[in-house]
Amino acid sequence: MESGIRRKAAHIGIVACSAEGAALCYRTICAEAPARMGEHAHPEITMHTHPLAAYMASIRAGDWPAVAERMLDSCRRVAACGAEFAICPDNTIHQAFALVEPRSPIPWLHIARGVAAEAKHRGFARLGILGTRYLMEGPVYPDALAPAGIAALVPDKADRERIDALIFRELVNAVFTEDSRLYLNRVMARLRARGADAAVLGCTEIPLLVRPDDAPLPTLDSTRLLARAALARAIGA
Repeated sequence: MESGIRRKAAHIGIVACSAEGAALCYRTICAEAPARMGEHAHPEITMHTHPLAAYMASIRAGDWPAVAERMLDSCRRVAACGAEFAICPDNTIHQAFALVEPRSPIPWLHIARGVAAEAKHRGFARLGILGTRYLMEGPVYPDALAPAGIAALVPDKADRERIDALIFRELVNAVFTEDSRLYLNRVMARLRARGADAAVLGCTEIPLLVRPDDAPLPTLDSTRLLARAALARAIGA
């Protein structure tokens, strides 16, 4: 056994979509693992992604079966490398999850269900959802939150369109500006005024922009919550 590795961990498969969110998820697992596994230790991790352009062509066409096929292809590749379960650090493509899970060669953790569990644990009842237009207008979070008795609230149409543009023009390209950060704070303030008691950072790049200590609402960081859930699953915690 190598020095510092205290336990055998399960091999994590990352089915990635956009680079920045996937990288944050990967870095979080690797950075937080040593405190639980020993110096320099983290689970084995295999990641595969199809180009974001390929995903976006299917998403824009509303072709969720095609999205599912790409997710399954990535999942099979990481499973072939030894991954024992899979995660996907992208909220939007979880809209295809129901088409993926029954055909997957390995189990998955669901990003929004993890957020729902954390929200319930912290006593939140009405979550503002920030993410792509497809996520904010889609079923991923309403479906995940409803069993926990938690309501989902989305920004108005103008804000949804602006947030979507911000994500695809800036965040997925690693452009993080103060103007955009302050704009998201204003959106969260408007959600708070409508009754939200926390905000879901439901684009996996948004946590790279929003500062929780400066946000008008408590934040639920979907990327890091997924990474921590994967680490806990891998080490059997």
